[in-house]
Amino acid sequence: MSQAEVLMEKVQKGFMVERSEDMDEDYKKALMQTLTIVGDTELLSVPPLMTVYNEAPDLNYKITALAVMQDELGHAHIAYRLLEALGEDVDELLYERPSNRWKNPYAFDFPLNNWIELGVFNGLFDRAGYTLLGDAFEHTSYGPWKRALVKVDKEELFHLRNGEIIMKKGMKNPETAKQVQEAVDWMFIMGLEFFGVSDSHKSRSAQIDYRIKGSKNDELRQKWMSTAVPFCESIGVDVPAHYDEEQEKYVVDVPFPCKFDLENRKWLHDEPDTWSGMIERFKKRGPQNEEFVQRIQKGVKELEKMRQEEAS
Repeated sequence: MSQAEVLMEKVQKGFMVERSEDMDEDYKKALMQTLTIVGDTELLSVPPLMTVYNEAPDLNYKITALAVMQDELGHAHIAYRLLEALGEDVDELLYERPSNRWKNPYAFDFPLNNWIELGVFNGLFDRAGYTLLGDAFEHTSYGPWKRALVKVDKEELFHLRNGEIIMKKGMKNPETAKQVQEAVDWMFIMGLEFFGVSDSHKSRSAQIDYRIKGSKNDELRQKWMSTAVPFCESIGVDVPAHYDEEQEKYVVDVPFPCKFDLENRKWLHDEPDTWSGMIERFKKRGPQNEEFVQRIQKGVKELEKMRQEEAS
């Protein structure tokens, strides 16, 4: 057996990887790719929330929004700290990487339009984070990450519950109920996209083979819908998905993937797309991608410029 096959067999039997010395190169590569996506996702969730948190209807909501953002920064710090321990130059990763090379979800490249959208953001996207990271906590073979996720999972649950509270309250008023529905109309399918391409189109299986995560993309998508769809239905919000009794699974009622009207922030349900087309859209990034990444990098770059000016 090869070194990779030996390690795969060990982790599938429950072996926990604790040190770099326990890994082969393929394990380390898959783990670092996963942690980069997690770190970028957590960190780049903050700029969209910052666009509207000042619109909080009262002080309690504003404090909660700030607490959510503080949590997300902490989650990002955990992922980047683990990457640093694996040999990544985190300063270069954060402050030298071009904005279009970041691995955050496409949904995070958009500013939010109103306070209600912050609630839907939490209710749908933090639910996706809770689904993904809950699966990692349950199944991951990487010990340091599993221990860190005890804290992260509890906080992601708090975030999605905050979103549910805002959405429920929003549905009690006709004007804000319209905002809830409009936000769900563009965010729901982006929530589906959080989990990546369909399993039939996924070319690499290292995350599963090495038990970095436990469930495949389509399984995680189903798990997300199993709570997102009933919740939305329970408060009177329409979603483009339903549970099919015959198939015993959730079914998306519109083409997925489908094309997206960037200017109007609207899904073109009469224009199906391909997974390759979705990936290409991701690579082009969304409208605020560059600005949001610049917010992260701005302070460090300005400080370096001041140092150079003083030195000269």
